Amino acid sequence: MKISYSAPAKVILSGEHAVVYGKPALVSALDLRLNFTVTNSDRSSQDGKTWEEVKMVAKKVKDYLIKQKIQFKDKKYNFKIDSNIPVKQRLGSSAAFCVASVAALLEFYSNREFDKETINSIAYNCEKYFHKNASGVDVSTSCFGGFIFYRKEFEFLKNITSLNFKLPKKFDDNLFLIYSGDPLESTGEMVEAVGKLYNRKPQFVEEVLNDIEKTTKRLVVSIVKEDVGFFIRSIVDNQILLDMLGVVSKRAKNLLKDLEPYGYGKVTGGGGKKEGSGYMLFYADKIKEFENYCRLKNITYFKFIQSYEGVKKSKN
Repeated sequence: MKISYSAPAKVILSGEHAVVYGKPALVSALDLRLNFTVTNSDRSSQDGKTWEEVKMVAKKVKDYLIKQKIQFKDKKYNFKIDSNIPVKQRLGSSAAFCVASVAALLEFYSNREFDKETINSIAYNCEKYFHKNASGVDVSTSCFGGFIFYRKEFEFLKNITSLNFKLPKKFDDNLFLIYSGDPLESTGEMVEAVGKLYNRKPQFVEEVLNDIEKTTKRLVVSIVKEDVGFFIRSIVDNQILLDMLGVVSKRAKNLLKDLEPYGYGKVTGGGGKKEGSGYMLFYADKIKEFENYCRLKNITYFKFIQSYEGVKKSKN
């Protein structure tokens, strides 16, 4: 038996960090994918960090099947992971791994396919292994694809809305992801840093989080109305607010400053303070000049291409 599932990367357009505090986030699946393949084996003998992670997912899957009284056969397996999602760059590589591996192992053990809601729920529990304060937005976007408007009210109550519209072409054509350098901090450490700031300055942080919520909603409106100017202003405001939370490194700020003649950008995801902040979303209003500058300065970038498919079974 050979079973393969793939799941996409994600980009947070607005709402990073605020989503941890019950504010909404607007997130898009990105057309980069991780593929997880599981096969029958005489023995499960792989070693290393990834093997431990897969064993963790397998346990969560079996725990679910036992709890739901679903018949399954506990079998030995080998696995293979193929991915073109940059790792540790705030693009949801661990979420895509959780979603694709959960989907594949559910079918591997039970010999049946499961709905996305079930896959998402188990994958969220797996994502906590990587990020203890995981909001659930990454796995939800990777699982369902397209645009997700996400808000977690409580641990047991999450509002996950798949928005039934796509990014307008006049936005899509001008959007890129630019690399600001590897973050030294993990996403969990960045979430913790914002939490400490909240404890020190609760009123200040609450005001920033409320403003991020407004910006997220404005961004949704700008996309629905196809208002480029409103979209750009929302990106700029979002970047200012993230900087106020202390999640944007000096290197990332300098890069955006250098790119100001060609467009507007913001950190996406957890960010980073000491070195890089990972990949950043960038709207180029002078595309040719922007690409020429990036090539001249050896700045890594790639086109933003939205994925409308979430987790899906791969053809073997």
